[in-house]
Amino acid sequence: MNDAPPIHVDGLTKRFGALTAVDDLHLAVVPGEVYGLLGPNGAGKTTTIRALMGFIGPSAGSVSLLGGHARELRIRQRVGYVGGDVLLDRGLRVDNLLSWYASLRDGVSRARIDELCEHLELDTSRKIGQLSTGNRQKVAIVQAFMHDPDVLILDEPTAGLDPLLQRSVLRMVRERREAGTSILYSSHTLPEVEQIADRVGILRNGILVQEDTIENLRDIARQRLELRFSGDVPGQVLDEVEGVSSVEVDGHTAHVVVDGSVAALVDRLAGQGVERIVSHDDDLEDIFFEYYQDGDSADGARDDGHRATETEPVDGPSSEEAAS
Repeated sequence: MNDAPPIHVDGLTKRFGALTAVDDLHLAVVPGEVYGLLGPNGAGKTTTIRALMGFIGPSAGSVSLLGGHARELRIRQRVGYVGGDVLLDRGLRVDNLLSWYASLRDGVSRARIDELCEHLELDTSRKIGQLSTGNRQKVAIVQAFMHDPDVLILDEPTAGLDPLLQRSVLRMVRERREAGTSILYSSHTLPEVEQIADRVGILRNGILVQEDTIENLRDIARQRLELRFSGDVPGQVLDEVEGVSSVEVDGHTAHVVVDGSVAALVDRLAGQGVERIVSHDDDLEDIFFEYYQDGDSADGARDDGHRATETEPVDGPSSEEAAS
């Protein structure tokens, strides 16, 4: 177990009665890596994270953090966690709550807490009950990052934040990756994960249906390009170009779909009077959605007739306890 990666899921299966929420899941995250766990609500992301954090026990298989179990104090002190539902004591002031969290981690400098709060524009003088959903999310993020953890488990951490603060959180994630932290980042939004992840795994109905590096996925991703020529599009210039799967011509403009590399297309266009190339590609979004377009919704019925959702009762602590 001591040789296991900092985040290790080995054949995890979790059943709630007749329902299988996660089925024989294997994944590992090494130091200095961000692993994007993708899938819509009900895919099994939160169930996987709850198992990793020790809030629920596996029906089969095993999970570990830093070679041990998240319920061990020595492990928990080195882990940062943001849950999908942020439940905090509404009567406490933000400042007091963050100080309490700091004490659980053997002390965190006040300067570090202030730095994170300023970065996220969080008013620490207010009570939790006076905060908006987005500001409560900020509190959860600060407590997860304040002790510079060796492992970060983040379940849709930017939910409820405005776009500028979302960028701030992603920047914080990158900084922890550069410091060597192992990061599991759950999301249903691919463009967000694409900005930070080294690898992604796509869950469907509790099953890992695709896993690869961002670089490899980009190599096979579909790109939509708008080519604007100085005059009419030259006849047959776009015929039989490697990787080009679709061409639509409208006057001086050609709309082109390319699967994978655009190198052959760029070579063909040399000297053909192209004034501008505009990208409208969905990029990795196409790869993500192809797993959810075969007639079943992403959280639809499994082969055994039961729906895979993530709202079943759990045998572990609430999200409020999870934050600690």
